[in-house]
Formats: sequence, structure tokens, C-alpha cells
Amino acid sequence: MPDGNSIGKRPCPVHTSPPDMKWTKSLIPTLKETPAEAEIVSHKLLLRAGLIRKLTGGLYTFLPLGLRTLHKIEQIIREEMNRAGALEVLMPTFQPSEIWQQSGRYETAADVLYKVRDRAKKEWILSPTAEEVITSLAAGEINSYRQLPINFYQVSIKFRDEIRPRFGLMRAKEFIMKDAYSFDVSDEAAMGSYRKMYDAYKRIFDRCGLKNFPVEADTGVIGGNYSHEFMVPAETGENDVVFCEGCGYAANVEKAASGIPKTAPREIGPAIEKFATPGVVTIEALSKAPYSVPANRQIKTLIYIADSKPILVLVRGDDQLNEAKLASAIGTTIFRPAEAQEISDALGAHPGSLGAVGVTKFSVYADERLRGANDMTTGANEDGFHFRNVSIDRDIQVTKWADLRTVTKGEPCAKCGKPLKIQRAIEVGHVFKLGTNYSEKLNAMFLAEDGQRYPCVMGCYGIGVTRTLQAVIEQSNDKDGIVWPVSVAPYTVCITPLSVAPDSAVMKLAEQLYSDLTARGVDVILDDRDERPGVKFKDADLVGFPIRIGIGEKSLAKGEVEIKPRTGAVQPVKPEEAVERVLSLIAELTPRAS
Repeated sequence: MPDGNSIGKRPCPVHTSPPDMKWTKSLIPTLKETPAEAEIVSHKLLLRAGLIRKLTGGLYTFLPLGLRTLHKIEQIIREEMNRAGALEVLMPTFQPSEIWQQSGRYETAADVLYKVRDRAKKEWILSPTAEEVITSLAAGEINSYRQLPINFYQVSIKFRDEIRPRFGLMRAKEFIMKDAYSFDVSDEAAMGSYRKMYDAYKRIFDRCGLKNFPVEADTGVIGGNYSHEFMVPAETGENDVVFCEGCGYAANVEKAASGIPKTAPREIGPAIEKFATPGVVTIEALSKAPYSVPANRQIKTLIYIADSKPILVLVRGDDQLNEAKLASAIGTTIFRPAEAQEISDALGAHPGSLGAVGVTKFSVYADERLRGANDMTTGANEDGFHFRNVSIDRDIQVTKWADLRTVTKGEPCAKCGKPLKIQRAIEVGHVFKLGTNYSEKLNAMFLAEDGQRYPCVMGCYGIGVTRTLQAVIEQSNDKDGIVWPVSVAPYTVCITPLSVAPDSAVMKLAEQLYSDLTARGVDVILDDRDERPGVKFKDADLVGFPIRIGIGEKSLAKGEVEIKPRTGAVQPVKPEEAVERVLSLIAELTPRAS
């Protein structure tokens, strides 16, 4: 069997057209019809333009054109990472499960881990990310403050056990990611590394031709205490981004806060009173006659199981709990809604009649919007009964106050007061300031100037390379197909002769232009298929080549060839001027970093 030691290792490719790059010598299986599996436009175009093919759910093969674009994105990433001072490494795909147990993520990330066993029954993790591996490397190689700061990065295949792979490369079981990890002597120094990566990411996505913006983000299972996601606006995105056009505030909905006021204070009324509410088990039902308790005067009580114990979570009746915020409040991502029997065992009642009044044996987490609220109504922990005249401070023992609610459109911005907006977006990159969590657990220490040993302060920075490719398509397309930015197009120029007879003046000029442009460093493909002009033009638009050069007998008779930008008008030029015109167009169309 062949030696597999190079599988997954991606050396920096050379992006020049190979000799004789003609359409008939490549594999570009364009499709007229959209495969039934494709749900969003970018997934449809990936398949129709012949960039990828599905093996099975969440697994795709990159065909030649798709791989060329992938390599160009990787090259942009490498250039900007190197510019920012990061050092490229390549870490193993197989990771020992022991280091995941040591970091504590063997349990917290269990739902996405692929675990395999070798012939000796030893368990391994297929790499979903590499914090544990790189910290182990640092523990063995970094000894002194003189070696810091240092930042390592790699571009490699990752594996995550997605419950529902969907949208092609957007959410796949196997994908390519650029991950980087910085090590510093202090929190202040770590912020410097963070800023370098933040700026590098902006340049990367700008150069890829993506409209993008960073937002404050939740750190999730990665951990850390400071984080930004880089988002690409798209209606088919899986993330909701909250933003303010007034001051520029932007955050993932999992992190976003607003300036919405807390519950209006009222005088503390009489002692709580239990009253019968037969059959009332929803906020809406309690708000109707004969009870007529507005949702904003109700306390919604939710029961979760965290660390095998019930916890109570309180939000106002007209608010929705944000589980990402809850995870931050309780300090773990391992929790779940309690089941009916667990709820009954804990509080003696069923959902719809639950409350925290008098509860002392379980932790109670309350949303900040309820702080100081009086004259509230909540379940009495007895089926068919509620309490009125509830005062949070007097009647409920809150373990911890936190922002737990989900922000909604139109609420005032906490910074400037203008209405917040919400937009769907695709996450293409994420930067974290990790602190010392991993370095302490995996012993990545350095000897400081004072002679003492301290844990390295870490940062973590990821880009979904394959997701970025699809995000470009999702953002840059029209009714005819993909509209590639020059920087990442599989080929920059498609030469389309309308006659392919070897001895024709049309084909001779096509080959001459191909040779001249290639010599000038331009990626060119020559469509030498014996097809109708309409078929060739449609395929060129579908694949999305930024510039097409059309050569026909009629245009040559007028002493012209036709140069057409993908979304622009046809520009007739003399054959001898074609190369310079194309080079000028490439310069105009190439995205620049801001």
C-alpha cells in the first residue's frame, strides 16, 4: 500500500498555470441543474460550477478548480500570518486523549470529538483544534522570557462530529482550518499579540474580497476572557449579529447586550400571596383574563441540570434565555434542560407552576433585568398555583446575577442609545485571548527576569479556510453564477475562441494571448472545447472567471477581440493591446487590504 505519511500535509503551492492549461485537459464538470442536496446559493454553485463533489454527508472532494481557489486563500493567509510574525508548523492529526483529559476538554467538547482506537486499544482524538498539542509543544520548548513572544500557526485538516452537516462546506465533518497560538509573558503583552492577529485577519478577509466586520463574541468551549468573531453578512448565515449604526457597536447575539431598562421598580407590597391558576402553564395564559398579569410582571423559571445538579434560571416573562450567556454565568458548557421527572423531583411541580420563592437547596441564576423587581408573579411550585406580590430581594435567594437574556431588534444600544439592528452572518474567523488556562494545566511555563516561573499567557486564532471559500461565493454571485474576486479566482482570465480549428486565425491568436498572459504571471485557462459559443459563455459565467477574452471570426475581421469583466460590459480592443488591457483590469479588480 502507498506511504500515507504525507496525507493532510499541505506545502505552500506555486500558483502559476501549468503548461497547456486548456479546458479539455482539466476536469470542470459543470451542471445545468442544481443537485437536490444543495440548500443555499453558495452550495448550489460549488456543485454546479464543478468545484467540489459530495462523498457523503459532511465530506467533500475538491476538484481542480475548487482546489486552486482553496490554495489561493491559503496563500493569502500564509502571507499575512508571516507578515504578522507567526511561525508555520504542522501538528499531528492524531492526538492522545490524555492531553484532552489534562486540559479538561475531554468532557466539555465530547459532543464534537472523533475518538478512534489503535490495535493496542489506545484511544486517540482526531484533531478538531490544537490548543492541547501546541501547549504541550511550548511546555517542552519554551524555557525563558527571552523566547517570548512567539506565535505558531498551521493550515491543516480538522475533524468535528457535527450532528447535522449542512450547507456544503459551511458545516462539514472534515474541513481545513488555519489555527494559530501565541505565547506571551503577560496579559498586556498578550493583548499586543491579539491585536496583531486581529489586524492580520482584517487584511486576510479584505484581500479575499469579503465584506466583513469583527464582533464581540462568546468564547465557548475554547475558553478565555476576550474574543472577536469575523463575520460576513449573509442572509443564509447561521449567526445573528447585533449591531448599532450609530456608534459601530457589534456583537454576536450570544454576547450582545443592550441598554434596555430593568424592570420598573414599584414599592414593596404586602407579603406574597398564593392564588389558584388551574390549567395555566404559560406566560401568555397568565397574561389573559381573569388573571391579567402582563408578561413583563412575570418571572419565568427554567430548570437546567449542570454538574449533575438542578439549577434555577430566572428571566422576565417577556424575555428569552440565551444559553451561551448562561454557560458563561455558570462556568461550564456541560448543562442541559431538566427532564419532566427531574423537575418534579426537584421542585415538586411541573413546568408552568415553577418558581424560586423559598428555594435554598439549589443555585439560582437571575437575569440582571430582574434585579430589584417588586410586585412580580411567579409559580408557587405547586401545580395550579402561583405567587403574587413577589419581591426579588425579599423573597428569592439569588446565587448570581448575570446578563442572561437575548437582545432583540430595536432595543437601545448600551453605548449610544440608538436602536439596535440584527443581521444574519457567516462566521469565518475567531480570535481569543485564552489567558493561562491551558498553560497552567499543561505546564507551559517560562522563567521570568525575577527568577520565578510563570505560566505563558496564550492567545488562539482560527480561520475556517474551506468555509471562507464558500463565504466568498455566498457573498459574490449573481443569476449567472459565481463572481470571483481576482485574488481567489481559480483562473483570472478565460480565453474563449469561438473556433477551435488548430490552423484557424482565431485559435492561433487565442494561443498567442494565452502564452503572452501566462508569461506575465496571469492565471489563464483556454476554453478549447468544440462547443457552441453560448455554452462556453454560460460556463465561463457560471464558474465566475473575473475576465473573459472572446475571439471570433467576426470580431477579428474588424481587427478586435472582446474583453469582458465578469460583471461589466464588453470592451472591444485591438489584439495587440489585449494583454495590457487585461493587466490594467486585473489591477483595478484586485481586492486590497484596508
